[in-house]
Amino acid sequence: MEVRERIESLRKQILYHSDRYYNQDAPEISDYEFDMLMKELKQLEKENPKLLTKDSPTQKVGGSAKRTAGVLVRHNVPMLSLQDVFSREEIDEFVAQMKEQLEDPEFVVEYKIDGLSMVLRYENGELALAETRGDGINFGEDVTVNAKVISDVKKKLKEAPEYLELRGEVYMTNEAFEKVNEKQELMGKKPFANPRNCAAGTLRQLDSKVTKERSLSFFIFNIQQVRGMEFETHTQGYEYLKKQGVSIIDDYKVCKTADEVWAAITAIGENRGNLSYDIDGAVVKINRYADRELLGATSKVPRWAIAYKYPPEEKESRILDIELSVGRTGRITPTAVFEPVRLCGTSVSRATLHNQDFIDELDIGIGDTIVVYKSGEIIPKVKEVRKEKRKDGWERFRIPDVCPVCGARTEREKDTADIKCTSPDCPAQLERHIINFVGRDAMDIKGFGTVYIEDLVRLGYIKDIADIFELRRYRDELIEQGIIGKEKNTDKLLDVIDRAKENDAYQLLSGLGIPNVGKAAAKAIMRYFKTMDAVAGAAPEELTQVNDIGEVSAECISRYFAKDKNRIILERLAKAGVNMVCKETETIDSALAGKTVVVTGTLPGLGRKEAAELIEKYGGKVSGSVSKKTDYLLAGENAGSKLTKATELGIPVISEEKLYEILGIEQKGGQSDAN
Repeated sequence: MEVRERIESLRKQILYHSDRYYNQDAPEISDYEFDMLMKELKQLEKENPKLLTKDSPTQKVGGSAKRTAGVLVRHNVPMLSLQDVFSREEIDEFVAQMKEQLEDPEFVVEYKIDGLSMVLRYENGELALAETRGDGINFGEDVTVNAKVISDVKKKLKEAPEYLELRGEVYMTNEAFEKVNEKQELMGKKPFANPRNCAAGTLRQLDSKVTKERSLSFFIFNIQQVRGMEFETHTQGYEYLKKQGVSIIDDYKVCKTADEVWAAITAIGENRGNLSYDIDGAVVKINRYADRELLGATSKVPRWAIAYKYPPEEKESRILDIELSVGRTGRITPTAVFEPVRLCGTSVSRATLHNQDFIDELDIGIGDTIVVYKSGEIIPKVKEVRKEKRKDGWERFRIPDVCPVCGARTEREKDTADIKCTSPDCPAQLERHIINFVGRDAMDIKGFGTVYIEDLVRLGYIKDIADIFELRRYRDELIEQGIIGKEKNTDKLLDVIDRAKENDAYQLLSGLGIPNVGKAAAKAIMRYFKTMDAVAGAAPEELTQVNDIGEVSAECISRYFAKDKNRIILERLAKAGVNMVCKETETIDSALAGKTVVVTGTLPGLGRKEAAELIEKYGGKVSGSVSKKTDYLLAGENAGSKLTKATELGIPVISEEKLYEILGIEQKGGQSDAN
């Protein structure tokens, strides 16, 4: 391949992966692999300066400002990236250059936290604005509402100058990340790939309640601008911030020589495995602000700082066993158990093998010698197999066709690599099934929290969903053991459970956990068949007569009701008084009869639930995704990707005002979030 072609290829790859990382929070390659692509491009452009262009990714700050996350705001100070280096020689060269240009420079070496950059602007001590990096040069996104629910973000400073602008990193501790992913799995949602992605997505949430419950953290690593107070050095600024109770980077070191700088970088590298959060390198920066002003910056990076990226640490080990675990969604996950090795300062002996496809791709079996590394410096992963060290009698590992927990048949989920236990009674799945059943999109039993469910399942009070409505029989025992709390709390939850018996039958159908039958499908089915008995007795071809119920969904429904266990549970639910009949939905008019509407963005006067109820009252159907079958997209501010797709498909986009016009009713006032 010619140099020009290679440069163009690298630029395309880097732009693609940069967008995946900065804008979509869904990287497909590791930071190290991305860094190597960028390093190669920089070297080729250096050797061939005539091929360097202004739009090359080496000349830009990564990322773009997205209106979907919030109002765009102009940066007061550009939020530049850092020049990456990968060797001791490059560190020595940087130190030497600084000594040539500056008089007796001091260097500060500190952790490079792997998160999302954010700036806080304080006016007379009050937090006035929080913004993301955005495009790094001109615009970022206003995330003030979400920033205020992060415990590390100070809303007011005691001894404050007229204006203070601070830059830091929003991140997530490993403990907080594990809790979020556990909840994602319990809710049947896709887990986040790593803490950085989760932190970035959380900060851009439109609902600050979600941001708060995910427990984001924040470190300040630079004073961007100040008026009404002076600091001579970076570390002097840190001391001031510490007195204000502001969280700053941990354990920074002030150095004078290249040897001291390298020793500090080495110490950070050795301590990586002991941290409660991910880092993706070490930063070396000039301490004196006057020196920084003298050096200035390029269009992309400051000349007074660099980031050292640690090489991924790899070790060989031997697989002793492959264990199988069943998650709360029924997914079977294989885990390699290998001889302990030390990586990034900690001993590791286990790594996920994800699924059968991953095992097949790497050709893994028990007894194999493998290469292990830590992804993001924290998660052990298997990189490859040393096949040349394989012994006679080797066999590739295969996930069995029976569940390791309950012995039921397993099957591969369509269009995924997941192999799941097929038994709804599998103990490993029961908790998640109950959580789904009592959730907002099903029976909506408010106050029935995860902790209560775990304890009630563990103690044998709940073995299936019908047991929920028999808990009142054990009221005195529950109070005595304090499982739900004292008498008041226990009676409160039992009363809510009793009231749930009167729910519309579609809520029960949605909560049964039938694959491909969510809230919208359950509504459509119950409106068509009217009673649960009619649904249970319907043949697959009858079920497909319901709008948007295809052959796959129909087969899932038919299989569910064909099982004796499930029919017995339904009989017990009916005996307990749970409603099995569709309640007649009031339809005011048929202005939207037969129309499918998707709602997105922030509407002036309607929330998502209100908009859906209004559309359904007028005969329409609400869908969660845009497709060729969509008749209207009801869009407010920050409509995002759904608006883009609707435009591409030529689907009419209507405002809230237009919706009211179609319905022939007066528009209500106020403002509510419908996204």
